[in-house]
Amino acid sequence: MRDVRVCVFGDSLVAGFGDPKALGWVGRVAARTPPSTGLELTTYQLGVRRQTTEEVVLRIPMECAPRFAHGDEHRIVVATGVNDANLGVDPARSAAALQFGLASMDVPALVIGPPPLGDAELRARIHDLDAAFAALCQSRDVPYISTYHPLAEHHAWDEARAEDGIHPNQAGYGLLAYVILHEGWYRWLGVEPPPEPVKKRRGAADDAS
Repeated sequence: MRDVRVCVFGDSLVAGFGDPKALGWVGRVAARTPPSTGLELTTYQLGVRRQTTEEVVLRIPMECAPRFAHGDEHRIVVATGVNDANLGVDPARSAAALQFGLASMDVPALVIGPPPLGDAELRARIHDLDAAFAALCQSRDVPYISTYHPLAEHHAWDEARAEDGIHPNQAGYGLLAYVILHEGWYRWLGVEPPPEPVKKRRGAADDAS
């Protein structure tokens, strides 16, 4: 068994805000990475609400240090961007901040792009940021999972909203976890998916926990 410690950095989406089960996508992805994959996986949800990429990446070295004191393998996930887009931060500036954060740790990294949220204007900015993050990761040979494109035209995703009308609800986080699991999570960890595959979500009412 590989003792793998993964620090997941981001904003309220990493923290799972809006999920009545308090799992978010991180908890669901961790639950779908059981010991049968050959891993003893420990995930740390290090999400801070309303933080931009610039604010998130500054936390990476300090918050990784105590969590990486043990274990066989150490990895980081960076999942930011919605607050950047909401505040109108230039995508080039956000990408530069992401590059700084990735360079701050000499461990395998995975970047997960921001999902489509909000009105058409906000989604357009998220679309541009997704493209900027994807280009940066390609240039650095860092795995990147786009959540924008798989969910942009997904009706169930649009309906799966928490009470604030912005954050995903329980079903929304299940859809987000499904995309992440099937678009590169297991490959990044170097394992095969568990014997019981994750069933494709058909609607917002499905319990994706």
